[in-house]
Amino acid sequence: MSVRQEIEDKLRAAFAPREIAVVDDSASHAGHAGAPAAGESHFNVILRSAEFKGKSRVARHRAVHAALGSDTIGRIHALALDLDV
Repeated sequence: MSVRQEIEDKLRAAFAPREIAVVDDSASHAGHAGAPAAGESHFNVILRSAEFKGKSRVARHRAVHAALGSDTIGRIHALALDLDV
């Protein structure tokens, strides 16, 4: 399973989103420091979920990181998050 699919599956399970998009942007960072040659290291996530209602931006980011877990987070170099209700 690709890292992109793993991220999407974990976020769907944790947040039952009304909208989700996980984009692998690794090709745009090829050759940069910290970007592995194999790719799957830079991701942009758009996630809309009722689970975020009443939570601060920091709390939303922490919830996403917790849902992904340290194993997945440890394999990602960059994760851009656009989170809303």
